[in-house]
Amino acid sequence: MSFRSRYLDYAELTAQLTIWAKAHPEIARLSSLGRSAEGRELWLLTVGANPDDGRPAVWVDGNMHASELCGSSAALAIAEDALKLHLGENPQGLPDPVVEAIRGALFYVMPRISPDGAEGVLKTGRYIRSSPVDARQDLHRPHWKSQDLDSDGMVRLMRVVCESGELVESPAHPGLLIPRRIEHSGPFYKVYPEGTISHYDGSTIPSPNFLADNSYDFNRNFPWGWKPEPEQVGAGAYPGSAPETRAIIEFACAHPNIFAWMNFHTFGGVFIRPAGHHADHKMDQADLAVFRQIEKWNTELTGYPTVSGFHEFLYEPDKPLYGDLTDFAYNQRGAIAYVCELWDIFKQLGIERKKPFVDHYTHFDVEHYEALARWDRNSNQGRIFQPWKRFDHPQLGPVEIGGTDIRVGISNPPYELIDEVVTAQSRAFLRVASLLPRVRLDVRRLDDDTIEVLVKNQGYLATHGLASAKALPVSEPLRLSVACEGGLSLLAPDTSVIEIGHLEGWGQGLHNGGSVFLPWTRGNVSEKRLRLAFKGKGTARLTLASCRVGVSTRSVTLG
Repeated sequence: MSFRSRYLDYAELTAQLTIWAKAHPEIARLSSLGRSAEGRELWLLTVGANPDDGRPAVWVDGNMHASELCGSSAALAIAEDALKLHLGENPQGLPDPVVEAIRGALFYVMPRISPDGAEGVLKTGRYIRSSPVDARQDLHRPHWKSQDLDSDGMVRLMRVVCESGELVESPAHPGLLIPRRIEHSGPFYKVYPEGTISHYDGSTIPSPNFLADNSYDFNRNFPWGWKPEPEQVGAGAYPGSAPETRAIIEFACAHPNIFAWMNFHTFGGVFIRPAGHHADHKMDQADLAVFRQIEKWNTELTGYPTVSGFHEFLYEPDKPLYGDLTDFAYNQRGAIAYVCELWDIFKQLGIERKKPFVDHYTHFDVEHYEALARWDRNSNQGRIFQPWKRFDHPQLGPVEIGGTDIRVGISNPPYELIDEVVTAQSRAFLRVASLLPRVRLDVRRLDDDTIEVLVKNQGYLATHGLASAKALPVSEPLRLSVACEGGLSLLAPDTSVIEIGHLEGWGQGLHNGGSVFLPWTRGNVSEKRLRLAFKGKGTARLTLASCRVGVSTRSVTLG
């Protein structure tokens, strides 16, 4: 059942999470954020000592898109390593200060956002973008409906001989379809999903939809920057209209302590950071410095480059993607949020880095298709390219069923490489988890009726997280509350609640601070010191609280 060597179905995923929660109830809590459209639980594993106590947290998710199964594996790898760290192990060999910081964080891990879609992909091989729900409102026009026509248990592709076909069979690799060139003599092919045409009029063959026969792209259904159809394909009726995305939105809004957000996708071997809607020079430069630091770690530990969503990952120039999860997490929730496209198949094929990176997906030439066929045969046990088999289609007549199975080798790494891929990702993200703000409350008794209070942030990030997050409502400033018990009372009653404000962290990102010419540092921006005077005898209970960093308490007896 190891998620490091195969892709788990819903029952196996549930079993793995349940095993962890039952084995380590003191540091692992399994809960459901709700149910999917088909009624499956949307599992969330919380990892950390005293998981009900509020404190800085990181979020990890995967498998938002149904065929991107390795995202679940990477999320589970991080959960497993976080569990081991809290149990006193150090599987990644992290430095002691990093381990100490991580143990102060909570981990919210949602390994599979699309359990319905993933189940369909795993069990039938059919293409599903996010959810198999079909909520389109124009279903009376001709459109494709995926079906297992030849009763082999799988939903594959169909190829049809056509004089105007855009594809031709490779002479070097029988069965492999490549883009047609002017020198080719045929036969030529059209390729469609295995299935039938609903509302077929006897002549019109509709073009297959990017979303297949389902209507949602979950990564277009989040509220920040959301745009409706047709401006944004897959957007849904309104932000959070899918139960899966709505559950995430509601949890995130109820947990402002999330300071970092990892959104796993496949494929490509690249990290995509903000901003998605404007150029880097318009971005908060202190935020950008933090992302530069994370980029350095990610490159060193995974080999993947990091690119700006706006500069290198727009499918059409100057046309941002609307309603995606990391935009919501970064712009609306104030978190360090970014995407990882797992599995660098391009490197396997010897393709050099393209700029912009998105060109890897669209600038795929004949020699690249043939390199993929060779790699599949030699290094992937032939899992991608399946033989074509003749079939009499009830509407189209003679067709052939088979072709490309993208699940293992294209969308996801081969089973033999899962562990290598997810281990590197966990090693990199645990570094990010160590950036949390770490607030400490120290109380020192000066005499019978006076105390000194020192509030310190010993973490990398400020108590508001990223610099841009400071302006958001989620970034509640620190407040110190003083409650007196027994015969004790404050000499100045108006000091029972004191606003501390925000405290800076020691980290400033990469290339955002000192200079070799002026190697000065900042003043004591990470701490605040104050004195409180009392009268009488009793106990003073001090509570330092913020929804962003949690609660700390201290008590002192006076008089």
